Amino acid sequence: MADNFLVIRDLMKSFGTGGARQEVLRGMTFTVAKGEFCVLLGPSGSGKSTLLNIIGGIDTPDSGFVSINGDKLEDMSEKQLTDYRRKHLGYVFQMYNLIPNLNVKENIEVGAFLSDSPLDVEEVITILGLQEHKYKYPNQLSGGQQQRVSIGRAVVKNPDILMCDEPTGALDYKTSKEILALIEECNRVYGSTIIMVTHNEAIRYMADHVIKLRDGVVRHNDINTDKIPASELEW
Repeated sequence: MADNFLVIRDLMKSFGTGGARQEVLRGMTFTVAKGEFCVLLGPSGSGKSTLLNIIGGIDTPDSGFVSINGDKLEDMSEKQLTDYRRKHLGYVFQMYNLIPNLNVKENIEVGAFLSDSPLDVEEVITILGLQEHKYKYPNQLSGGQQQRVSIGRAVVKNPDILMCDEPTGALDYKTSKEILALIEECNRVYGSTIIMVTHNEAIRYMADHVIKLRDGVVRHNDINTDKIPASELEW
């Protein structure tokens, strides 16, 4: 593994001005190795989503930098950033953000069209257990099935980094574990680096790398040597 694949260095970010100014990230520093399953764990207000947006090139820090595979995001033009997001990042959100007038297969194909080296759409559909649903539309699917499609759309791009923002937040216990197992499988099969934001403490046990955040700083940075499969997690 390339230990410095993703480098977060001295990130500072605040919102608002004057008396309403709020420091969200306060000198955040860590690295993630290529192919790692990394969980960013912390309560609401710890800076998780802001950090994810900065790694994703959606937001910019006030100071400090993010580099991926040696390329600093701050050195990229707007067009380079757009290409970076399009080619190298896959996103899975808490809400599924599917295109309602496209069926399952077509929603996943949207991700493939954005990539220079996409995975095989049919293979992804099979791994996600969506074969029998591939011609259904989002409103014909359960929440868990919609999240599978969302994962498929992100994974089919063959991204360097799969970014998951509370991907089980809107799902019940059983479905949550199924979705976590699928993300685990995608990490194993395709080797994507996973960055998952969650406040669910149990999820840390399935990760290679656990970074605990509080009040905009890294409180703990741990490598997990005794991983538990997602299917065995309990909370």
